[in-house]
Amino acid sequence: MKSAKRMVAAAVSLATSVGVLGLAACGSGNDAQEKNPSMIKIWDYEEQTGAQGKAWAQAIKIFEKKTGVKVKFEKKSFEQIRQNASQILNSEEAPDVMEYNKGNATAGLLASQGLLANLNDYVSQYHWDTKIQGALADTGKYNDKGIMGSGDWYGITNYGEDVMMYYNKNMFDKYGIAIPNTLPELEAAMQKFVDNGVTPLSEGVAEYPLQHLWWQLVLQKANEKFIQAYEMYDGNVDWQGEATTYATQTIQDWVKKGFISKDCTGSKAEDAGQAFENGTHPIFFSGTWWFGRFQNDISTFNWTTALFPEAKKVVGSSGNIWVIPEKSKKKDLAAQFIDITLSKEVQNLMGNSGGLPIAADPSAITDPKTKELISSYNTVLKKNQLGFYPDWPTSTFYDELNASLQELVNGTADPKTALNQMKTNYDKGVEAAGVKHKEAN
Repeated sequence: MKSAKRMVAAAVSLATSVGVLGLAACGSGNDAQEKNPSMIKIWDYEEQTGAQGKAWAQAIKIFEKKTGVKVKFEKKSFEQIRQNASQILNSEEAPDVMEYNKGNATAGLLASQGLLANLNDYVSQYHWDTKIQGALADTGKYNDKGIMGSGDWYGITNYGEDVMMYYNKNMFDKYGIAIPNTLPELEAAMQKFVDNGVTPLSEGVAEYPLQHLWWQLVLQKANEKFIQAYEMYDGNVDWQGEATTYATQTIQDWVKKGFISKDCTGSKAEDAGQAFENGTHPIFFSGTWWFGRFQNDISTFNWTTALFPEAKKVVGSSGNIWVIPEKSKKKDLAAQFIDITLSKEVQNLMGNSGGLPIAADPSAITDPKTKELISSYNTVLKKNQLGFYPDWPTSTFYDELNASLQELVNGTADPKTALNQMKTNYDKGVEAAGVKHKEAN
């Protein structure tokens, strides 16, 4: 389903903006649109110093000026929205447009429950499908079971993301270590840091950082058939096979060697990111969503980025998506705001702030580091290297995967035990969702 379409245009022209009074009431819901609305409520969970935060703040200004409608903006945390989305969208407190996590167990689940508005008419009206294509479109479309990649549009992205290595060049230079290009070179570099009393990897096991590293290690050995089985339920996942065993054993080995601290089981993503910013650890494996923030915040050392050494596939996908709650009475305004986030003005600002815009003018991106970042991501797209994320298959797997990895790191579970826990939780969640392909049973 996913292997045939992977080319994404680097830049396309800005879709024509339509004034709020000229919008047809083409929202998907049965609820009537509010007449002459004076306010729209928007939620996201981006840091205001990051690329998306800066770009979307500008989009709000443009929206208010264009429509005369005020925006009530509320910044939430990633965890707030991840844990409470279904309750929020079932309530009268739901926003009119919200940033939400893409994937089967998140946006797909809520779409299948009727909590998200069908965006097909808006996609046609604004021609969003000319900007969001291939792998980037997969995470916006879901079928009636909530499986991504086909069906109706329920989410719109305006940026891309992948997970990569951040290196503190000053620390590498201090100990005479070269930036690694291969996995053996990476392990040798980490060993040299340990020999000098430095824990090389900044990790957070309580949230996503370590599960992303685990999944990258899985992807080092996984083939397309494994990814389809794991992410799209098209086949059976061999939980004690080469890919998962290699990844889980490697995590345990890296803890034993001191590459990863045993004390990071309670650390969150923000803790890990700040530890890299502060120069505590020389290596941080995490997403491009940190790039703009690091550009803005890090002034005491030089840093660089690269894909994980020898990666055939990389952790990543489109960025998170804008969704319109089905309960919103201001769907047309919400769609107009989404369209503004895809405008060249906003996309160019995102690019020049360290983000990965999907509809920017390449000639308008002036920062050399950002140009390199965008070029790297475009290469990943062209080579069909996106390997998605490990927590997508079930609605509870994010927490369950973290729990298994916490036990692995603190030594209460060996690799085989941790993998058996993952398998039990994965199978239970997939069975409960009723999404397994019949031929794979």
